[in-house]
Amino acid sequence: MSQGILIRNAHSILTGLPGQDARSAAQDIRIHNGVITEMGQQLTRHDNERVLDARDCVIYPGWVNTHHHLFQSLLKGVPAGINQTLSPWLQSVPFTYRKGFNEKRLRIAARVGMVELLRSGCTTVADHHYLFQPGMDHDAAAILFEEAQALGLRFMLLRGGATATRKLEDNERLIQTTETLDQMLASVQQTAARYNQSGPMARTKVAMAPTSVHVSVPREQLKDVARAARSMGLKLHSHMSESVAYIEHCRDVFGCLPIEYLAETEWLGPDVWLAHLVHLAPSEIRMLGETGTGIAHCPQSNARLADGVAPAPLMELAGSPISIGVDGAASNEAADMISEVHFTWLVHRALAGAQCRARPDGEGEAGADSVTVEQVIRWASSGGAKIMGFDGVGTLEVGQAADLAVYDLDDPRYFGLHDMAIGPVVSGGRPKLKWLLCGGEVLVEDDNVRDLDLRELGAQARQEVQALM
Repeated sequence: MSQGILIRNAHSILTGLPGQDARSAAQDIRIHNGVITEMGQQLTRHDNERVLDARDCVIYPGWVNTHHHLFQSLLKGVPAGINQTLSPWLQSVPFTYRKGFNEKRLRIAARVGMVELLRSGCTTVADHHYLFQPGMDHDAAAILFEEAQALGLRFMLLRGGATATRKLEDNERLIQTTETLDQMLASVQQTAARYNQSGPMARTKVAMAPTSVHVSVPREQLKDVARAARSMGLKLHSHMSESVAYIEHCRDVFGCLPIEYLAETEWLGPDVWLAHLVHLAPSEIRMLGETGTGIAHCPQSNARLADGVAPAPLMELAGSPISIGVDGAASNEAADMISEVHFTWLVHRALAGAQCRARPDGEGEAGADSVTVEQVIRWASSGGAKIMGFDGVGTLEVGQAADLAVYDLDDPRYFGLHDMAIGPVVSGGRPKLKWLLCGGEVLVEDDNVRDLDLRELGAQARQEVQALM
């Protein structure tokens, strides 16, 4: 069990809680056996406690990233896809390169992605991994869990894959090896039996996550997939409504809107969260809210691919839980949570301002309060933890897991702030990570990741990129 720790003298502590509880009056945090046991001011050190002096630092909950594609960490900035929209980009980048990911390459890519997330203050990662096919010579799931364990992260495998070959647009040419339904369900069951933990302090989880439900699994199988997952106690996840092509496909093939299709196939509910959800009709927003279906909001990737902006604030008002995901590094070349929350805070304000109209046609200027800093922090911490079922994670309060990031704002980017607490979100950049703790264990200290040679990892990544080119 981890050493007792007393964090002292923090300038500010943001909790990941809603409303007036979003900021704590405490300056000190006591941690025992990986759990926050006391918060206050001028706490007295106990015997054998390690003291971390957080003077001039701000403390946030460890970020919870609810949608990632870690294998894409070696596919940043691929020239063929840099100026493409979603469908051609899929063909030019992930569909083109995915066959090149053997065991070694997947392991290095996963390590690069996890380290990038760690250094931004992220402690929980959900990876939507879809490189599964019969006869693979390596266990992709095991590799991902092993890398997460080595770095100390909480990890959830969103077990992707397909039982049908994707065909979304007329010009798509994709050769894809699929699984049978029985193969997929058996594999998920085996993986869940090994890795899916229950309890509020779980370190590993598994979700059923066909890659894109409307094209990856035939209609007649979708209910079976959902029912199988629920019988195993697993949550459900997939991509949905990322681009207008999703709407066109569902209308043409199924005669309905995407969220209507999911309702018909038992793919809505509080145990479901969907990545992107950029293009939604008002009726779909209501359906998602009424069923408690959540979102992995991925604004940077959606902007990069010219998809648009998901209506996350409206979804929250309608009743949907909101979380943040960075998506894949191949469509988000800064796949870290600081960049993501900074952009999340900005983009909804920009969108609201763009929709303003001068009087008398409109109501003048508005939108500067579209989302608040505290709201974004909640989405990216407790919001994600709740959606994924990590019940003891995501907030800084007594009884919760000691998953937290201590940021030292010692860069000119943060000098002059009247409210230091909001610096990591409003100023962006990557603040110095003084400490990162997960379950009370120190994973990062002074920007250095535990037991990691960063130069060596960089050299390995460059070597693998050269081999892929």
